[in-house]
Amino acid sequence: MIPDREIDARGLRCPLPVLRARKALLGMRPGEVLRVLADDPMAAIDLPHFCREAGHDHLGLTDREGAQAHLIRRGG
Repeated sequence: MIPDREIDARGLRCPLPVLRARKALLGMRPGEVLRVLADDPMAAIDLPHFCREAGHDHLGLTDREGAQAHLIRRGG
């Protein structure tokens, strides 16, 4: 899947990856997909939790360039 936007949160620690994702999603239309690159181990817990709470879809997590690559579809 090709994301509509990508942010690089590598090197940032909790809660900054979530805050960066939140800010990016606010500027996107419902249905658009954001890829978040993060290397903080807590991001694997925090980003899916944020998505559930905020009404976004966490589409999955893969390894990319030695970091977690989260795909998030903006909710309506």
